[in-house]
Amino acid sequence: MLTVWVSGGPPLASAGVEAPAQIQVAEAPAAAPAPAQTPDFSEIDALVEQAVRDGKTPGAVVVVGRHDRILHRRAYGDRAVLPTRRPMTVDTIFDLASLTKPLVTATLAAWLIERGDLQLTDRVSQHLPRFSGQGKETITVEQLLLHTSGLPPCNPLKEYRKGRDKARARAIGSVLEAYPGRRFIYSDLGYIVLGSLIERITGESLDATARRVLWRPLRMKDTRYCRRLCDSPRIAPTELASGRHSSPIRGEVQDPRAYYLGGVAGHAGLFSTADDLSRFAQMLLGKGQLEGTRILSSAAVGHFTEPHEVPGGGVRSLGWDVLSTYSKARGESLSERAFGHGGYTGTSFWVDPELDLFVIVLSNRNHPYGTGNVLRLQGTIADAAVHALERGGEDGGDDDGAAEARALPAPKPPTVIALPPSEQRDKRLPESAAVAGDAREQLHRGGS
Repeated sequence: MLTVWVSGGPPLASAGVEAPAQIQVAEAPAAAPAPAQTPDFSEIDALVEQAVRDGKTPGAVVVVGRHDRILHRRAYGDRAVLPTRRPMTVDTIFDLASLTKPLVTATLAAWLIERGDLQLTDRVSQHLPRFSGQGKETITVEQLLLHTSGLPPCNPLKEYRKGRDKARARAIGSVLEAYPGRRFIYSDLGYIVLGSLIERITGESLDATARRVLWRPLRMKDTRYCRRLCDSPRIAPTELASGRHSSPIRGEVQDPRAYYLGGVAGHAGLFSTADDLSRFAQMLLGKGQLEGTRILSSAAVGHFTEPHEVPGGGVRSLGWDVLSTYSKARGESLSERAFGHGGYTGTSFWVDPELDLFVIVLSNRNHPYGTGNVLRLQGTIADAAVHALERGGEDGGDDDGAAEARALPAPKPPTVIALPPSEQRDKRLPESAAVAGDAREQLHRGGS
């Protein structure tokens, strides 16, 4: 059964309560199962090869694995088609776009909470005093993680062109599009603010903390932000653009806001390979531990991947997607416990603890003209991975849950934090602001 926590769920420590002892009952020995067959992932090969032929993406890298092994790892198509054609390789480094949100920002938030330096119920203004006005003083860290803060998807790009410090100040000073807790609005701006909050607490940049706390301990050797131009020939280019070091863009973040923020931001900017992300996925399936190195406690991983209903009927977790309008890449065959995220550049990362499975699809679908689309492909790859394992007789995850129906039950209603009447008077958001926000959200979606 799926448990959905709403705002104000139990503290991490509650996950450590021991279950009562159970009586062991001897059973007759079962017949030895037939040996499992090697899974056949040729369906994934066919899907990606067809997408490349159809111009959905120049190429891709797909990895399917368990907590302790890789089952399928292959590169398809080309890494680049302009200015010269280069074949895709499994060690290609991709601009991950919005995968930055869960892989860096949300994970570092979980780490800070475990250390006692941050609480989900903290008001953002406790750490960023300038985050105030229009009722923003009520916004919590949890609401930023769940995209329910009321902040818009983004603020105007012109506010980023006067230097990093002014850009961050404008982001922190942005006006709300909805009252806190009342709408799910997928917000880059919220994660820019959350990244600034983390930097304020740690006293160092996001990339420095992530390198020390995440990438180095996990031996993610190719994972980085590109503060300056990254020159590895293995980096996949993205789209054609003017005013950059190269066109197509290569070696610097495609996202324009992250670019003007110096390449390091809470919402975008991370570069990595499928192999490095496989190690991160295995850490999550290992309940916070990989090869004897613990990054987070089991309770923290469970709490940050637990589903929460968000206003509007979708389901998210603290930094991750679960089942929402952004969940096409999860397909239809992953279990109700699956969580993941996507990125504008054509990247997706989904983990299913029940099936002991992760599916990573990395592409540069927007190379070179920004016209590719891999949302449907990512979902069908996830389905094909599950089907291959079922055909191969591989058991995964919880034995008693693998065959259960995978539809999410009706979540509990969300908790809404109402603004005091004094904040509601004279500060009502015009209807046009909400409509404009919906339009921007549709434009910004792109698989994030």
